[in-house]
Amino acid sequence: MVAYRTSMQIVADLLTVTQESGRDGIKTTSLLTKANISHSRLSKFMDNLTGAGLVNRIEYDGRNTFVITPKGRQYLESYVKFSSIAESFGLDL
Repeated sequence: MVAYRTSMQIVADLLTVTQESGRDGIKTTSLLTKANISHSRLSKFMDNLTGAGLVNRIEYDGRNTFVITPKGRQYLESYVKFSSIAESFGLDL
């Protein structure tokens, strides 16, 4: 049986990859590869993340670069803590 990621897990993966890229941010192609997500799904998720203020989109020469915001770091930290607690009780998120 294949275990699919929930939307929350995908958001956490996207934020983690974006945070690991550092201050220079991450380009769309690298984000697609590292987060293992299709371009159409990535576009929807990144629109939601930028709209929520968790990620900044920087457009330069028609190419997008994404940088995590302090709010995004805080969200990711809270998600990791909550996920850990849920897992200790045998719950899946």
